[in-house]
Amino acid sequence: MSEPSTVAFVCVQNAGRSQMATAFAERERERRGLETLEIRSGGTRPADSVHDEVVEAMAEEGIDLSDREPREITPAELQECDYVLTMGCSASDVCPATWSGENRDWDLDDPHGESVDEVREIRDEIASRVVALFDELQSDETD
Repeated sequence: MSEPSTVAFVCVQNAGRSQMATAFAERERERRGLETLEIRSGGTRPADSVHDEVVEAMAEEGIDLSDREPREITPAELQECDYVLTMGCSASDVCPATWSGENRDWDLDDPHGESVDEVREIRDEIASRVVALFDELQSDETD
């Protein structure tokens, strides 16, 4: 990427889908050498901790989320983002009209309280979408 870009992954609790997406994006950024890409993650009403089933499913991928803490993301933070990706939850507390970049909703199931098998399916879908997003970002760079 020639210019720094900012991508945000937003959910209500910032305790499941957005945490997984952020972790996969951080891994992808490192793999591709995209040091200038800033990744943000947050929720409109953050939970106290990342969901246990999410921590377990991500550990299977070699990613430790046990020390991550859900955080609030503000409209001001989102306004600076090139891409805002919501996870399919009602993040209506944050109005998309205030975002300066592109916003997309990935419409993913909530992993909270689901079986590890179901969380794995959600995790794998998120991983696939993150890779596709990074492919697109790198393609846009060359256009």
